[in-house]
Amino acid sequence: MLLQGVADVALVVIALLVGLLILWILVSIPVWLAAKFLTLGKARFTRAMLVTAVGPAIYAIVFLISGFVLSVTIGEQYFVAAVSFILAFIAWIGVFKIGFDTGWLRALGIAILATVVFVVIGAIVTVALQALVPNVPPITPFPSF
Repeated sequence: MLLQGVADVALVVIALLVGLLILWILVSIPVWLAAKFLTLGKARFTRAMLVTAVGPAIYAIVFLISGFVLSVTIGEQYFVAAVSFILAFIAWIGVFKIGFDTGWLRALGIAILATVVFVVIGAIVTVALQALVPNVPPITPFPSF
């Protein structure tokens, strides 16, 4: 009985890790396409995967540290949240800048274009999934068609 519980937990952990790996690859595709376009073909998919792994971590670290420091020194919640968001976003763009060896403006363009491509892919996947599986809830915030 105990072995069955351990096997069930192991299966859940394996499924979670496989799911995260697939999600990581899928999220890296729009970043890679945007970087490929804006760096005139110099971007590699492995670099896009690295950037999509490091970027959110740097964003979270900068957001949390700046939020803590600002809340201790200033205390105003809305101001702290806004400034922390801006600083974290700049740090995230910095990861794109360093990761793709490009300037700040092109890094910002990669981030914006990657977001647009991600939204388009999400909409296509949602529409296709809803066409294949009726009554499935949408996986994106777009209305069903």
